[in-house]
Amino acid sequence: MTDKLQVWLDRLSAAAQADLEARNQARDQALNKSRELIRLCSSAIRAGHRDIWDEANDLLTQAEAVGREMQALLAPFPDLFYAGYTQDALKELVEARITLALISDGDLPALDALSVPHNTYLNGVCEAASELRRRCLDVMRRGAMDEAERLLAAMDAAYEVLMSFSYPDAITGGLRHRVDQLRGVLERTRGDLTNSAQMQRLLRALEDAETHAA
Repeated sequence: MTDKLQVWLDRLSAAAQADLEARNQARDQALNKSRELIRLCSSAIRAGHRDIWDEANDLLTQAEAVGREMQALLAPFPDLFYAGYTQDALKELVEARITLALISDGDLPALDALSVPHNTYLNGVCEAASELRRRCLDVMRRGAMDEAERLLAAMDAAYEVLMSFSYPDAITGGLRHRVDQLRGVLERTRGDLTNSAQMQRLLRALEDAETHAA
């Protein structure tokens, strides 16, 4: 019995060692790719805000390639694929893709284009909607109020849809908290846009008054 047990334990040890070593290597590689993916997505969004579209699109293409590599790497290990750091990186990819599409008024991606779980996708859309505040403020400074209104409408539309998902955080990946944050961002942006529009109307009225006085 002792010899049989030892043989069984040796086989178990060898199988477990091989499995855990493969998982550990996949995890280390996925962590590196997730960091690279987040960096590329952040850089792509910054380039888009600066209207450097060739750079933004190139960075986004690189990010999507890294995302596919990470997904392929973790395909044999579903538990690692659904780990927090993996989904955070994929969320950043969705955010970058949607943000660039919205600020350029371009085509939105097909829902299955990124092969991302729906809860991760929704969180990425939520963060993209919040990211539009920066673009709104930029175009308001240039006096492009129609463009600011378009972006605010996009934020509002995203919020209306996202707030309808009332599932537990364990199911949505913390979506409710992000939607609450988006509501605050949306209201501040709406207030800034209203104040800016009122200021522009006042300036036009003063200019008209000066013209008529002259």
